[in-house]
Amino acid sequence: MLYLELFKQLEAVRWNLSQDIPWDRFEPDKLSEDQAQTIKMNAITEWAALPAVEMFLRDNREDSDFSAFMSVWFFEEQKHSLVLMEYLRRFSPHLVPTEAELREVRFEFDPAPALETLMLHFCGEIRLSYWYRCAAKWHTEPVIQAIYQTLARDEARHGGAYLRYMKRAMQVSGDKARAAFAKIGVLMASARRTAQALHPTNLHVNTKLYPRDTVQSRLPNPEWLERWLDEQIRFDAEWEAKVVQRILHNLSLLLERSFTSVQELRRYRREMAG
Repeated sequence: MLYLELFKQLEAVRWNLSQDIPWDRFEPDKLSEDQAQTIKMNAITEWAALPAVEMFLRDNREDSDFSAFMSVWFFEEQKHSLVLMEYLRRFSPHLVPTEAELREVRFEFDPAPALETLMLHFCGEIRLSYWYRCAAKWHTEPVIQAIYQTLARDEARHGGAYLRYMKRAMQVSGDKARAAFAKIGVLMASARRTAQALHPTNLHVNTKLYPRDTVQSRLPNPEWLERWLDEQIRFDAEWEAKVVQRILHNLSLLLERSFTSVQELRRYRREMAG
């Protein structure tokens, strides 16, 4: 089982909310209302780990190992929401999310193929890690900079954990897993060709609730994400290239074939489909 090994690895580097966040370094003149609003939106978005873990447990009912790992992933993701809310509680209390706002992002996700969902969230962890790194550079207030840097490291580690389960899936499912990973890899590495940010929280997941069936669409300000990325933290082509490079690098190692571009991965996907 991978669960015990991953538990020990993540436990060894787990940060403490009280001791490892430099709360005493807060500089009030370096936090604007506009910046605090984005922190609120990220806090609510992170709360959506709750419906995500419910989906994972439902769709991986036969996989006790992965389901057990969800206890670690869920704890750490909910702590991301918690630390952002704690920041607001201390320094911008009027923006702390309400229970009603948090409840809005807890809704049922439609069943989906487990392999595709695993790859989707692997890519999502990579992308979010880079979003948070970029956000840490945009902010000038030291405490929130440290928080975003901390969250970015967590998301990168989570991506590594998902990769371990993807390797295991290759051993069990062979070409079926390869085809699923290549399919989602092409989608998630093609963000520059889409009108929306490609992250699990920004994808439609419940046909009955459409169009309010993305996490982002259920936030107090559904349009915030695009503005945050394009106008505020400025997650530009250079940053996006880092995400694509990281996805392609990991798929190259996983599938034992070099992918230097999305086009090469797309050709591989066609081969697997054939």
